[in-house]
Amino acid sequence: MDIQVLKTLYSDYGSMLFQGILDTLFMVFASVAAAYIMGIPIGILTEVTRKGGIRPLPVLNSILGFIINIGRSIPFIILLVAVMPVTRIIAGTTIGPEAATVPLIIAATPFVGRMVENSLREVDAGVIEAAKAMGADTLQIIYKVLLPEALPSLIMGASLATITLVGYTAMAGAVGGRGLGDIALRFGYYRYEADVMVATIILLIIMVQIIQSMGHFLSKKIDKRGKGEN
Repeated sequence: MDIQVLKTLYSDYGSMLFQGILDTLFMVFASVAAAYIMGIPIGILTEVTRKGGIRPLPVLNSILGFIINIGRSIPFIILLVAVMPVTRIIAGTTIGPEAATVPLIIAATPFVGRMVENSLREVDAGVIEAAKAMGADTLQIIYKVLLPEALPSLIMGASLATITLVGYTAMAGAVGGRGLGDIALRFGYYRYEADVMVATIILLIIMVQIIQSMGHFLSKKIDKRGKGEN
């Protein structure tokens, strides 16, 4: 894009693109926050109750694993349509960023649960055994050992979940979710405005790169093992 094209693009679509960025950020971070509120307990329970976990409960573990696997198996574009009745009940509408957060949360929660489970599983078993030997109960092991030790991995997982939801918001634009994905479809695709399409792609790439860099920085900052190696 040359300078004149950028000026024209800003003049004609600047305010719309800015609103698209705000809508996308709202959908992403509201969904991530809600998904982690529900996904962290699910991930903890799944890890703790597995065979070889600190409190094995095979039946509960199987149920949680089944729920997570089902949730992760449904393509998001199908989920968007399938949960529209639920979206209407919760949000009062099926159009707009607020409505789009409902399927985004439903899609993200099992994804987050699985990532939390995998992060906790990476914790050294020796650290857990040492906590048990010192008389720590299950809750103390979870909150004083598992979560602190897994925090760098949890942060990287959070950045991955956030990036995934950025992509999902683009699909939400196909059913009136607004955001940058909606702008790319309505103007870039249906109206053949190639400049708008390119602009939305660049903005999404920048957004993803910022999220990825922040996640990597924070994870490295608090990783005790990394500091010990340096």
